Amino acid sequence: MSFNGYKDTVRDGDTVVLYLTISQIYSIKAQSKANNKKNLEVENVFQTPYGALKCGELIGKTFGSKISLSKGWGYILQPTPELWTITLPHRTQIIYTPDISIIIMQLELRPGSVLIESGTGSGSLSHAFIRAVKPHGHLYTFDFHEVRSKTAREEFDDHGLGQYVTVDHRDVCATGFGDNLIGKADAVFLDLPHPWLAVPHATHSLKQTGGRICSFSPCIEQVQKTCSELSKLGFQEIETMEVLQTQYNVQTRQIPVLDLDFLKTAKSDATEKKEKEVHKTLTAIPPAQQPGHTGYLTFATLYPSWTRKCLDNQHIIYENTLE
Repeated sequence: MSFNGYKDTVRDGDTVVLYLTISQIYSIKAQSKANNKKNLEVENVFQTPYGALKCGELIGKTFGSKISLSKGWGYILQPTPELWTITLPHRTQIIYTPDISIIIMQLELRPGSVLIESGTGSGSLSHAFIRAVKPHGHLYTFDFHEVRSKTAREEFDDHGLGQYVTVDHRDVCATGFGDNLIGKADAVFLDLPHPWLAVPHATHSLKQTGGRICSFSPCIEQVQKTCSELSKLGFQEIETMEVLQTQYNVQTRQIPVLDLDFLKTAKSDATEKKEKEVHKTLTAIPPAQQPGHTGYLTFATLYPSWTRKCLDNQHIIYENTLE
């Protein structure tokens, strides 16, 4: 489907992003029929502020093309993880693009990586993870809510991403990630109320060659408990950061030009004229208000198993030296 690589034209059943304005972006299904609330098949019509759109008419159109509505027009765009994050139906609170970009970079994900995610939620981050690890990698995502797990699985299949992801309904804090994932993962991501309970299970799931872990938590108390557990289990390079996106307004400003040599002498007509001269410069104006808090990102590295043994021996030798 349209999420699995780029294509030129819209096909029947594709998810399409309808762009009207910068604040009016929607995801719609390019199909002629749809089921209403009474589960009856009706014509698939999407109502917009600029008129109704018959979704079946999108089939065969080129992505990026302009479409006419009764009161205006819009553009049909190829869906991407970034656009999906903006338009997806919220089942839970989601993680947005500024945090997603840092998470993917810090977890060192690449095509072929095996990644564990908990919890799945609305699938915002999951779509970005899949794009980062496909075509040869795989995402194993878990959620303790059975309905959310089922909905996410159907969504991934509908977007043509089912071959790159395995969705499971499981309480990973209590039962872990499963025996089939012991020593299989390159990285683990946790978005849980009690992430420190899942850290021991993540340790067993990471490869013997080591790996990276990330925990997203809104409260600093959660971060403190998670960092304590990570340190106890031998994780290194533990760091916590907060990503705040700041949008600067680029403007041309006029700056008065003063000639200090003229100011030392008595004022004349020429002096008056000189003081009124201005210089135009391009500058960036910071916003009047800073963005609010979203969450803390805690990252850590688990070194290869043979390295961890060396570090343990060095620690024992160091403690004996102190004694």
